[in-house]
Amino acid sequence: MSKKLDIAVRALEPDDYIDLTILYSGPNVVAGSLYLPHPPQDLWRRRAEGSDSEMPRLVAAVEGMVVGAVSMEIGEGRRRHSGTIEMAVRDDYQGRGVGAALLTAIVDLAEHWLGLRRLELVVFTDNNPAIALYKRFNFTVEGTLRQYAYRSGGLADVYTMARLTSLPEA
Repeated sequence: MSKKLDIAVRALEPDDYIDLTILYSGPNVVAGSLYLPHPPQDLWRRRAEGSDSEMPRLVAAVEGMVVGAVSMEIGEGRRRHSGTIEMAVRDDYQGRGVGAALLTAIVDLAEHWLGLRRLELVVFTDNNPAIALYKRFNFTVEGTLRQYAYRSGGLADVYTMARLTSLPEA
């Protein structure tokens, strides 16, 4: 049994781009995301340097090394009550609590600081560990998008999942 990880969740910093390149290079992360294999460091350098208050970006670090990332795009106009989440955990840290730490932080930010009432995401239908994690956080499957993305030589389906929150009246 592996020891419990000391996971620190914090804001994404510009210097995190090298760790992000490693994170998004893992075969499991590539298969579970919409990113192409072999991402260039410059892509992640630009993303880490770009700050956007309308897209909170958090990372999970273990001993100073980034092993997971989550971002949330906040809706505009009549969708201002919603946020779309994207998350990845480095292959060798999956199943060790990193995803749960990131979801705890982004859900807290969304619901208790930004007042969002709907959080949504897409996940490949064969990504059972991620689906189970999202269900633990009260996300439910709302539908299936067939042949959503090209992956490993074929088209793959995704579930749309959402978490609805009734915020207490002020």
